[in-house]
Amino acid sequence: SWSPRRRLITVGVATLAVAGGGVAAFEILKRPGDISNPDATFVETPEKKKVVKTVNWPIYGYDDERTRYLASKRVKPPFGDSEWSFVAGKLLEFSPIIADGTLYLIDKDGLVIAINAKSGKVKWKRDMGSLNASSPGYADGVVYGVTLDPGQAFALRARDGKVLWRHPLPGRSETSPIVDGGRVIVGSESGDVFALDAKDGRVRWQVGTGGAVKGGAALHKGTVYVGNYAGELYAIDASNGDVRWQNGTQGGSLGVTGRIYSTPAVAFGRVYVGSIDSRVYSFEADTGELAWSQSTGDWVYPAPAVADTPKAPPTVYIGSKDKHFYALDADDGGIRWEQDLGGIILGAASVVGETVYVAGIGPNVGTFGFNAKNGDKVFEHELGEYNPVISDGNRLYLTGTSGIRAFEH
Repeated sequence: SWSPRRRLITVGVATLAVAGGGVAAFEILKRPGDISNPDATFVETPEKKKVVKTVNWPIYGYDDERTRYLASKRVKPPFGDSEWSFVAGKLLEFSPIIADGTLYLIDKDGLVIAINAKSGKVKWKRDMGSLNASSPGYADGVVYGVTLDPGQAFALRARDGKVLWRHPLPGRSETSPIVDGGRVIVGSESGDVFALDAKDGRVRWQVGTGGAVKGGAALHKGTVYVGNYAGELYAIDASNGDVRWQNGTQGGSLGVTGRIYSTPAVAFGRVYVGSIDSRVYSFEADTGELAWSQSTGDWVYPAPAVADTPKAPPTVYIGSKDKHFYALDADDGGIRWEQDLGGIILGAASVVGETVYVAGIGPNVGTFGFNAKNGDKVFEHELGEYNPVISDGNRLYLTGTSGIRAFEH
C-alpha cells in the first residue's frame, strides 16, 4: 500500500496534469482575438470615382472590384412615388444588373428576365434552370449567369435572350459572374474556380481550392480574389490561373474555421471580406498579409461595400446576422458608426452618392438609407430583404422579396 505522503504527491501531480491539460485545451479551443497590423499597406488616395449621370451597373457589386459604390449627385433621398413596379412572383434573393437601359435578373427558379428600365415592362424571359441564388453579369451585348440546379454557367444574347452556350460545372454554383479579357470567372461548390471563354464557354483555366466556392470573385489589376468554405482567401492570376497567394481566416472557438460566403471587395490596396466566424477582414491585396480583423456579434454573410465619398472617409459598410450594420474604418477596422436594423442582415449594402442602403430580414424591416459619414437615417422603405439597391445614375432600383420598384429623386 502507498504511504499517505506518496498518495498526496500522486494526487497533486495528477491534479496539476488535469489542470494543465484544461488550460492547454482552453488555449486551443477558445476564440482567437482580433488582429490589428498598423504597418500594413494602405493606399489613402485611390483613384477618385467620377461623378456619373447615366451608367451601367453591369455586375453584382457594380465594378470589377465589387465596391458597390456609385458616385452620383442626382440619385439621392427624398424620392417620390415609384415610377414603376415589377412583380416577379418568385424570390429575388439577388439584385438585378442594368446595362444600356435594360435590367437583367434571375429569380429563384432560374428564370432570366429582361426588363425595360424606363417603363418596367418585360422584354423577354428565358428559363435556364430550376434553382438560382446569384446575379447575372453583362459584357458586350451578352448576359452571363450560373445556376445551382443544374450546376452550370451560361451565356445569353442580351437583346432577345437567345442561348449562346451552356457549360456544365462539377458542382452547384451561386457565384455571380465577372467578365474580363474575354474570360468569365465563376466558382463552384466543387471547390473550383473557372475562367471560361466568353465566346464559347470552354475552360481556359481551372483552379482547385480546399473548400466549396460559394460567393463571387473580385478582380483588380489582373488578380482574381475569391474565398471558400474552408475559410481561405485566394489571389489568382486572371491570365493563367496561377495562385499568387492564399491566406486564411482566424476561425472561431472550438477550432471552427471561418467559412467565407461573402464576395470580396478590393480598394485602398486591400481586400475586404466577411466570414461566418463573425468577423470582417482586411488583407493586403499584393501579399495577402492580414491587416486587421473586426468581430461582430454573429455571422458576417454579406459582401462589403467600400467607398471614399467626398464627405465620408475610406469606409467599409457591412451587415451581420447580429442585426447590426457597421461602418468600419477601412484602414484599421475601427467602428465609425453602427445601426441596429432590428432584423438579420444577409445581403450586401450599396453606396449611391452619400447614402448607403441596406436591408434587413424580419417583420417590419425593409430597406434603410444612412448618411455615409455619420449613420443618420435618411431613407426607409418597406421593400427590401437581401441585396436591395442598384442605380444607373438616373433612378434607384429597389429589390424586395419578389419585386422591383424604380424611384427618382
